[in-house]
Amino acid sequence: MIVTDHQQDLVTVAVFGEFTLADYKEFEELVNFKVKFQGPVSLFFDLRQMADVTLDTALEEIRFSRAHANDFERIAVLTDSQWVAWSAWLSRAFVDASIRVFSDEDEARAWLSEQDVI
Repeated sequence: MIVTDHQQDLVTVAVFGEFTLADYKEFEELVNFKVKFQGPVSLFFDLRQMADVTLDTALEEIRFSRAHANDFERIAVLTDSQWVAWSAWLSRAFVDASIRVFSDEDEARAWLSEQDVI
């Protein structure tokens, strides 16, 4: 099960229990809408309560990431799992975004709200 929220340029997803393909499709719809009407967004994934991810969801995540390689600004992943942290690192190969893994929610949110200095 997932719970989503969105603000101007941020999509937040919290996963509870098993992360299924139906959950991922819900996330995709929200991101597609935001990107279409607002341009690139940042993502905040709270995966602390995720118990498992289905194989079809993992494959869909790769497909979606490749199709949206330039649609993300920053991606913060909140987790205590080394496996999830490794997966986030692997995702860097598919998207042109800053991706960081956090164990502290306040730090993750602070990083997402920082402005890039040019």
